[in-house]
Amino acid sequence: MTDPLTTPDGRYVVVRGRLWRCSDPSLAPERRQELVEELMSARRAKGAAMRSGDDAAREAARERVEAAKRGLGERGPVWWDDDAPDLTRHLAKNTGYAEWFAEQAD
Repeated sequence: MTDPLTTPDGRYVVVRGRLWRCSDPSLAPERRQELVEELMSARRAKGAAMRSGDDAAREAARERVEAAKRGLGERGPVWWDDDAPDLTRHLAKNTGYAEWFAEQAD
């Protein structure tokens, strides 16, 4: 498996041609690690809840995932301050990153 591409400005990773917002680089490393650990724990809890058919536990785990991703800056208000829009989930080829993205395929 190849490493995902990160846009030149560090705002997104590209997975299967689609942009996904990166974590806020201004987070303290310790805080980022705490949030990543919580995110992984919440994802495991969600999987377990889905396997067991526990809808309430699944919803609680989803809320934990959302909170961790917001804390990381991957969801919610953008962490940059130049008024650029959030292009999460957009295809890179349909954004201002199109030329850069096309060069990566070469």
